[in-house]
Amino acid sequence: MARSSSTAKDAQALFHSLRSAYAATPTNLKIIDLYIIFAVSTALIQVVYMALVGSFPFNSFLSGVLSCVGTAVLAVCLRIQVNKENKEFKDLPPERAFADFVLCNLVLHLVIMNFLG
Repeated sequence: MARSSSTAKDAQALFHSLRSAYAATPTNLKIIDLYIIFAVSTALIQVVYMALVGSFPFNSFLSGVLSCVGTAVLAVCLRIQVNKENKEFKDLPPERAFADFVLCNLVLHLVIMNFLG
């Protein structure tokens, strides 16, 4: 019984430290995080829908899921490039990173539209 209470205290301490560290995160990074969560949750909803209803137009299902996952990956790349604490991209202006994000999303969605048929 003592082991489970110490584990619970450790989990609470970890959760509290993560929450306090995330409170110091800039607002623009939090917005990108919300976008990533939205994209991943949309992909999960599509997978659950396919499991319940079926995957008759399988190309459409693949296109939808790959669109969401690809967008989330590109948003993670944007978050890495825009983060001020990341020293690798200190010379890259945020406008350039956003322009790269938009261009890559355009290419991704053109490929997905072509895959739909």
